[in-house]
Amino acid sequence: MFKVQELREIIKLVDASSIEEFVYENDGAKIKLKKSNGVVTEVVQPKSEVVAQVVEQPVAKPVEQPAPQPVEVAKAVTEAAPKATAASDESLHKITSPMVGTFYQAPSPDAPPYVKVGDKVSDETIVCIVEAMKLFNEIEAEIKGEIVEILVKDGQLVEYGQPLFLVKPE
Repeated sequence: MFKVQELREIIKLVDASSIEEFVYENDGAKIKLKKSNGVVTEVVQPKSEVVAQVVEQPVAKPVEQPAPQPVEVAKAVTEAAPKATAASDESLHKITSPMVGTFYQAPSPDAPPYVKVGDKVSDETIVCIVEAMKLFNEIEAEIKGEIVEILVKDGQLVEYGQPLFLVKPE
């Protein structure tokens, strides 16, 4: 069965993302989260599947700032950046986020960033961290080349498959 803290973290991540529905099954237990009209609905089914529990939580956001706003801003930034480099974009490799989470350029707030524009990277060079549910996942370049552009800001929420960096391959 799921711990209360795990459920809270999952609810926060789904609430902060543009995901409309999330389903997770493990050892016969099933969790399903669905957003509609600013409310995250949670359905937990225990192994025996005799009882289902539904809990509704109002989204803890001010009315003037709807939940999707940070994601829309992130999409606007990532959509505008490739247009600026549209001519050379076809030859550039995109390093994308392998998961939904928070993007960090450095291992700690007082440390220098892993990479900057103009830095040379190899396929095993760590370029950033994506934090999801208190797990810090190091993201490698997976290509040899030069960082041409950083498409997201430090501390920004990122989606699965969202481009993070543009790399000019060697």
